[in-house]
Amino acid sequence: MVLPLTVALAAPAQAAASCTTQTGPYQKQVEKFLGRPVDGKQSPADCKAIQSFQKAHGITPSVGYAGPLTWQTMNTMLAQRAAGKTPNKAGACPTNKGRIACVDLTRQLSWIQDGAKLTYGPVPVRTGRDGAETRTGAKRVYHRNIKHWSTIYKVWMPYAQFFDGGQAFHSVEKSMYNPPGSGGCVNLRPADAKAYWNLLRNGDDVYVYGRKPGT
Repeated sequence: MVLPLTVALAAPAQAAASCTTQTGPYQKQVEKFLGRPVDGKQSPADCKAIQSFQKAHGITPSVGYAGPLTWQTMNTMLAQRAAGKTPNKAGACPTNKGRIACVDLTRQLSWIQDGAKLTYGPVPVRTGRDGAETRTGAKRVYHRNIKHWSTIYKVWMPYAQFFDGGQAFHSVEKSMYNPPGSGGCVNLRPADAKAYWNLLRNGDDVYVYGRKPGT
């Protein structure tokens, strides 16, 4: 039996997110970061590459526009790459404390060092958003819970290590570059959060400094 046309046709697939034709204010910088031809003019291929980056890191709207947030994210990544294996080259994190977890808000980087010796990292982190910034200064790990339940945000916080009034290192599944940031905690990728759990103990020092871009 031949079905009526209105029944036989399947519903159209959801349209893919549109790709903008607009040239963004950071077009050349974004093109260079993505390895695209640097001409400062938006092309369909440019847009698809930018859109893919935005979707990977939860940057919305993911329409392929080379705007401030997209470039800010890329610029943070460049700063992290430049840190290499000498994240404390400027000596901002204390080297006279023995084992210490350092958090650089400006570069969104963290690492563990013992004196001047790098023990783990540096690794990308996701810190507090504007209005809920991760507080700076000298801290200490004071409570650890391998599977903490947040009564405030109603989410699990695996490998939670608290160091300042409810702010903690803990694992999240999302991108470390997902805006606008955490509620104040220092988010880590699962493997990094597990490594921090194995390396740190109650009483260990934590030092937070700098300022997160956009806060």
